Amino acid sequence: MRVRMNLRQCVWVLAVALSAGITGGTVRAAASPSSQDQGHDQDYSKNKNYQVGMRDGKGDKAHNKDHSKKRNFKKDEDQKAYESGYQQGHQGDQHGH
Repeated sequence: MRVRMNLRQCVWVLAVALSAGITGGTVRAAASPSSQDQGHDQDYSKNKNYQVGMRDGKGDKAHNKDHSKKRNFKKDEDQKAYESGYQQGHQGDQHGH
């Protein structure tokens, strides 16, 4: 009977330790992405997707269109670079108008 009680205590201690470890890991994982989001206004000018977006934006502006090509990228960062380039290209030189 004594052995059975020790086994229950061991299982209980192990369960508590595992849940604490899982909870701690989840908190760390949830905190990580926020540190990556700090660079909202990144310089994408050397990014190839930015360049494609810039070209598409200029082309749409020249033909008086708005986002005629819908491009989707697997990575969120690539999509952001493309959209940033498109906006820059579509706005063009507003000073001369």
